[in-house]
Amino acid sequence: MLIKAGIIGATGYTGIELVRLLQQHPEVQLTQLVTESYVDQPISGVYPHLQQQVALKGSALDMNALVDSCDVVFIALPHGKAATLVPSLLKGGKKVIDLGADFRLRNSADYQQWYQQEAATEEIQAQAVYGLPEAGYREAIQKTFLLANPGCYPTAAILSALPALSAGIVSLEECIFDAKSGMSGAGRTLQLQNHFCEMTENFMAYQVGGIHRHTPEIEQELTKISQKPVLTQFTPHLLPIVRGLYMTAYFKLKQDLSAQEVHEIYQSFYQQETFVRLRELTNTPQIKHVRGSNYCDIGIHVDRRTQRLIVTTVIDNLIKGAAGQAVQNMNLMYNLPESLGLVSAGIYP
Repeated sequence: MLIKAGIIGATGYTGIELVRLLQQHPEVQLTQLVTESYVDQPISGVYPHLQQQVALKGSALDMNALVDSCDVVFIALPHGKAATLVPSLLKGGKKVIDLGADFRLRNSADYQQWYQQEAATEEIQAQAVYGLPEAGYREAIQKTFLLANPGCYPTAAILSALPALSAGIVSLEECIFDAKSGMSGAGRTLQLQNHFCEMTENFMAYQVGGIHRHTPEIEQELTKISQKPVLTQFTPHLLPIVRGLYMTAYFKLKQDLSAQEVHEIYQSFYQQETFVRLRELTNTPQIKHVRGSNYCDIGIHVDRRTQRLIVTTVIDNLIKGAAGQAVQNMNLMYNLPESLGLVSAGIYP
């Protein structure tokens, strides 16, 4: 029997990627595509690339209809929205995958500091499992009814750091993440800085000085890995491209290690991971290599003069950074092959 899936926020950039991926998933039937802006309009009319692919129309939010017609509900809404919807869905016995930030942080006080919102109730928050399978969450993901899908920047940061921190080869005081994302990460809502004339032939940092909301998520997960507090420096930038995320991470090595030795540590750590591809030495990953795919490509570099490990990591921010990762987690929640519906090469050039 097919898994009946609904999406709340189906017509945003992340939501429509979910539609595309789930529509072609062999074990899923899309039943509800909830939208505020396009109620009763064919989704293929809003997004013509889905013509002859998706026959559903957009529907208004109706919690009873979602409970009645869905087994799993994906929530692709801005932060602060999912916390009010999840209790009804869980009470109805539905599995929920939230692609927003409402259940990612374990410390309730962090929500007030970083998101200026109240955290979900302790009872609901305690049920949430962080959805990064490669970081040791697979067993918990398989059992949960509430999945907190990671942010795009944290996904790239954590995957770049995970083997080094697990092996204890780098200092916890010098973890620097320099990140660049395509414009789709800002969503579909119109903003001046996202206009073509503002962004084309341009490049800019934003929320500089450790104030970006993904900072506590990165530190939370790296602290869990290392079992000691990790303080990070995270600076995001906007690239004048549609999709893709490039992370350059800098770590101070505790001992004199060659790039080959570090590469072997990363290779051993990720050798069983379908969606993490380690590049050969001197082969630096590029955004085009993962665009349109659920892969994360990682390159290893060591500057022996400064004794720094430099890790370059690329993902598609809308897929491994959002919708694809959500489908990967859904597969685990239903005991399906983790890669089902996701193993395809990127789009090149």
